Amino acid sequence: MDFGLVLQTDPPADRVVDTMRLAEDSGFRYGWTFDSHVLWQEPFVIYPRILAATKSMIVGPMVTNPGTRDWSVIASLFATLNDMFGNRTVCGIGRGDSSRRVIGQQPNSLATLSEAMRVIKDLAEGREVTHHGVALRIPWVRDGKLEIWMAAYGPKALKLVGEQADGFILQTADPDIARWTIGAVRSAAAEAGRDPSAITMCVAAPAYVGADLAHQRDQLRWFGGMVGNHVADLVARYGSSGAVPAALTDYIAGREGYDYSHHGRAGNPSADFVPDEIVDRFCLLGSPAAHVDRLRELADLGVGQFALYLMHDQADQTLAAYGRDIIPALA
Repeated sequence: MDFGLVLQTDPPADRVVDTMRLAEDSGFRYGWTFDSHVLWQEPFVIYPRILAATKSMIVGPMVTNPGTRDWSVIASLFATLNDMFGNRTVCGIGRGDSSRRVIGQQPNSLATLSEAMRVIKDLAEGREVTHHGVALRIPWVRDGKLEIWMAAYGPKALKLVGEQADGFILQTADPDIARWTIGAVRSAAAEAGRDPSAITMCVAAPAYVGADLAHQRDQLRWFGGMVGNHVADLVARYGSSGAVPAALTDYIAGREGYDYSHHGRAGNPSADFVPDEIVDRFCLLGSPAAHVDRLRELADLGVGQFALYLMHDQADQTLAAYGRDIIPALA
């Protein structure tokens, strides 16, 4: 199993860079950041610093979207970084949540996302595309490579992952939800004539190593609120039963709106509706042995990477525990 670290690009950017360098030294192969340009600093400005400060870490957004930048800009950003640092980027992408809603726009449609993934990948790898009705190719790309990993929860989005993406990002560490979503992606890939085993399965979730479970739950409850934004969209589209498992949808019954000014933050008051049970299911808490047990369960389901959201009051201690006790156990 590979490991990735997910950070918000809070100022100062130097701390983000230093943490990524430490993460690589601790065994993390991927460095991810949020991409919500109003709530946090612009990540593509920081990626060159991270790439220069690390030796082989693969860097990218978890996740960008096709609505806040032109697709040709996204492709050129990745292609430039790859030309400078040797194909060490990955494009995590989704419909867009905080980055879109904060500027008064709704998430993109799956049809838009599908076309954007094709255009971005082809341009970044040097192929010609039709974009805005114009034949377009980036002429300076040589031997470019860009994997596209798509974040998804719902049936139609999971189908698109299987049909088109190089990787699947699931933002919850619940084994039951992982089993259902990974199965849906693999089935869609097989139906599309693709090799399901060629799609990287990535679970992304907060992790907190420590003994005080009550305190850990309070520190990580924000994640259930963040996931709840996507679940609310699914319930609006599919209803509260049937197409989407109750394991994912039931807990948002008490949700009453969401304030993005607290997005992704410990103590987020918009996450008060999230019960302890959901925190325990969606996140990794407790001793190093408890983390190893959950990660082994996920690995048995086909998860190839665990991407650790490090947003709580014991970030340094958790990062050290992963490097010392947890990553070596899963190597």
